[in-house]
Amino acid sequence: MSDQITPGWIPFHPAPSRPRFTLPPGAVDAHCHVFGPQAKFPFSPQRKYTPCDASAEQLFSLRDHLGFERNVIVQATCHGSDNRALLEALHTAGGRARGVVTIGTGIGDAELESMHAAGVRGVRFNFVRRLVDFTPKDDLLQIARRIAPLGWHVVVYFEARDLPELRDFFTELPLPVVVDHMGSPDVSQPVDGPEFGMFVQLMADYAHIWSKVTCPERFSVSGPPARDGERAPYRDVAPFARRLVEAFPDRVLWGTDWPHPNLKNHMPDDGLLVDFIPQIAPTLALQKRLLVDNPMRLYWS
Repeated sequence: MSDQITPGWIPFHPAPSRPRFTLPPGAVDAHCHVFGPQAKFPFSPQRKYTPCDASAEQLFSLRDHLGFERNVIVQATCHGSDNRALLEALHTAGGRARGVVTIGTGIGDAELESMHAAGVRGVRFNFVRRLVDFTPKDDLLQIARRIAPLGWHVVVYFEARDLPELRDFFTELPLPVVVDHMGSPDVSQPVDGPEFGMFVQLMADYAHIWSKVTCPERFSVSGPPARDGERAPYRDVAPFARRLVEAFPDRVLWGTDWPHPNLKNHMPDDGLLVDFIPQIAPTLALQKRLLVDNPMRLYWS
């Protein structure tokens, strides 16, 4: 694949606004990425997209601008299983970041232990066909069994239509499972309809399954605010996230998804994304669980 940025790629917002919502002390941005820089950390030859660079320094600057104290950095598919960019970000974070990596079955125990010492606490399994080729489930189960003694968890990314096929695999994994982006709901469907209801029931039935209530910009039909000064963006997505926050307050996480890879229509203002939080966690108690207690328990305890 060419080293040139994918045609039509939308770069991250150059000057995010400062949120009006004040984050609670100790808040964690529990889903974000670093890309490259490509000159230092080349992207995977098997990648399906080539992003613009998005460095750890830029991520940590955004963290401070928005008012977060910590980050959880998730391995980007453009880097494949080469986790060097992520690991360097952890080493430069001064203990204020944790990581979720992508690994293969051939990884050695010493490398796993080194990753743990650096701050890695999870492995991502990606089932989105437009982004990666599926790894065989037997290989993924082997990886899950290897990392369970370290106290790590699995992060899974899939699209809602694939949940029936994947459900049994998720429920059999021998460690916590964190679902990216609410299972990618179709927000044009009812929040109490059968498709999202299947995901809610999955969380109700299995206490080891968590969800990130992230990425309203990916699923919104109404889009960002139409008027300058409006601070309640992505209202059509809010009922889906709020349902999970209120039903499972101890098993939800929130993050920016910076630098927002593979968006097609618009690039969100990260300050506005922070201002989305009170729509889905309307009380101080829910906000603290979502932004502080839950990520600290999963990543720093």
